[in-house]
Amino acid sequence: MSIEIKSRYDGRVLYTAKNASDVRRALEEAVKASADLRGADLSGAYLRGADLSGADLRSAYLSGADLRSADLRSADLRSAYLGGAYLSGADLRSADLRSADLRSADLRSAYLSGADLSGADLRSADGLAPEVCNDLLILLDQPGKIRAYKLVNERGEGPQYGGIEYKAGETVEVPEANTNPDIQCAAGINVATLPWCLKNWQPGYRVLVLEFTKKDIAAIPVGDGKFRLRRAKVVGEKKIDPVALGLVRVEEKVAV
Repeated sequence: MSIEIKSRYDGRVLYTAKNASDVRRALEEAVKASADLRGADLSGAYLRGADLSGADLRSAYLSGADLRSADLRSADLRSAYLGGAYLSGADLRSADLRSADLRSADLRSAYLSGADLSGADLRSADGLAPEVCNDLLILLDQPGKIRAYKLVNERGEGPQYGGIEYKAGETVEVPEANTNPDIQCAAGINVATLPWCLKNWQPGYRVLVLEFTKKDIAAIPVGDGKFRLRRAKVVGEKKIDPVALGLVRVEEKVAV
C-alpha cells in the first residue's frame, strides 16, 4: 500500500512509502531515507513504539499523535506542534525540542536526559518534573539578594500590560501576584533573563535591573526565561548597544 506524508502548510508530498502497511512504517522508512520531514502533517498519527531516532521533524504537526514508547533520540523537533500528543515512555534523550509546543502533552515516564526544552511551551504538560528542564529553579536556592532584568517601554512600564511605573531606587510590590507556574504571563512583577529581554526589545525600550530575594518569587514557569515576583527594588539600568547586539540595522536611527 502506498502512503504519502504531506506538508501541513501546502499539502505538498514530502515522502511516499510505496509498500508501507501503515503511517508508522511509512514514517520509519522516511526517517531511514533521511527524508526532509519539516512541516509534516502527522496529526493524530499512530506512532507507538516507532523508531524515529535522528528524525528531522522541525515544525511538524503532531497534535494528538500517539508516540508512546517511541524512539526519538536526537530527533530534531524544533518548533514542532505536539499539543496533546501521547509521549509517555518515549525516549527523548538529546532530542531538540526548542520552541516546541507541548501544551497538554502526556510526558509521563518520558526519558528526557540531554533534551533541549528551551523556549518550549509546556503548559499543562502531564508528568514533567520542572526540576529536569527549568534552569531558573536555581533562584530558589540563592541565600541572599538576587538580580534579574525588567524590560520597560518609554514610560517606564511593562511593555505588555503597563500599569506599574518602574523608577530608580523605588520598591514595587504586587501582593496578589499569580503563583501558578503553568501560566507564562500573569499578574505580578514579570522579570526575565537578559536574552529574553533582548529578544523582545524594541527601539525606545530600556532594560532595568531589579533586586529581590527568593521569598519574593511568586512563580517560575518552565521554558520561557521569564518569571514573576511579588516584590522587587529597581537598583539600576542595563546599558545595551542595539547595533552591536544586532537588534537594529546599522543605518537605522535608534532611540535609547
